[in-house]
Amino acid sequence: MDTGELRKIPYTKPSITALEVEYATDAAANGWGEHCYDYIVRFEEAFKAHLGVKYAIATSSCTGALHMGMHALGIGPGDEVILADTNWIATAAPIVHLGATPVFVDILPDSWCLDPAQVEAAITPKTKAIVAVHLYGNLCEMEALLAIGERHGIPVIEDAAEAVGSVYHGKRAGSMGRFGAFSFHGTKTITTGEGGMFVTDDPDLYEQVLTLSNHGRARGQCKQFWPDIVGFKYKMSNIQAAIGCAQMQRLDCLLSEKREIFESYARQLAGLPVTLNPEPLDCVNGYWMPTVVVAEDSGFDRDKLLQMMGCEGVDARVFFWPMSALGFVGRKAFDIPYYSAIASRYGVNLPSSFGLSPDDIAKVSGLIRKSISE
Repeated sequence: MDTGELRKIPYTKPSITALEVEYATDAAANGWGEHCYDYIVRFEEAFKAHLGVKYAIATSSCTGALHMGMHALGIGPGDEVILADTNWIATAAPIVHLGATPVFVDILPDSWCLDPAQVEAAITPKTKAIVAVHLYGNLCEMEALLAIGERHGIPVIEDAAEAVGSVYHGKRAGSMGRFGAFSFHGTKTITTGEGGMFVTDDPDLYEQVLTLSNHGRARGQCKQFWPDIVGFKYKMSNIQAAIGCAQMQRLDCLLSEKREIFESYARQLAGLPVTLNPEPLDCVNGYWMPTVVVAEDSGFDRDKLLQMMGCEGVDARVFFWPMSALGFVGRKAFDIPYYSAIASRYGVNLPSSFGLSPDDIAKVSGLIRKSISE
């Protein structure tokens, strides 16, 4: 019976099945004492096998993984870390907490990711790292960034929070830099509610982060309650990891649905003056968050579109604001206009929840088409 109630279309929602419930219930009932890490170890093994890396540490968040990795690299007061101006503060926060300065460079208009030319131009004797954020599943130009890092002796860090399933020339996002960090927040393709993963091929860095993640207690330390250094508490719980194990078993299906959602939007929006998430030759976009950036000369009013969507029960997100616009975090590398400001004004993240119907996508696409034509 039609009650006339407006159907809500959330911008993102995870896919949870009986398998996740089964594993989480088992962890809650039996994952204690000597079994308190069983699902954590299993999740780490599954994730590193998927990425093709040697080491993985399940964490409480992607931010925590970045914080520990940067700490282990020795980033601290007086240092600078280069990253894209288009970002969420979670990438910049660990830099600030370590006493270093985030230095923002512009994004490329075709990928919305770090501009390698500006990265190299922004390097100073204070530069301690480059953070490549694979925005919305889009891929940074890793070959160029890694070459820059190699030339200048600067590690490249991958923030792959949004890039599960993305592949760059045969290598999975997060597996190419000195270390990678992932998010399993409730909005992500794989979720553990909250959570993250630190990954690396560097055995020394792995041991440092493993120690940092557990209050500074080194692996093999036999003396009870004896930390070797001052560390953090960024561990994932066994129950969260149980959900992650189920999600990993279903990963191919989850990624396939994300691709279907994106491709449906691409068909619906064909012919409009918009740019969508790119998928360069020999790359795979995980399409975590389908996004449109509307042409500047189209007369498009983003805020008006969001208002229209809200009235129709459609939940959408603004494109990330330029970090430099905050005024209290880091600094721009160059005093020039950045494309970041244009993307944030004309960009919108589209609903991409699991279970999104063809009618839902048609409704969202129709609202975009209407907002551009008005």
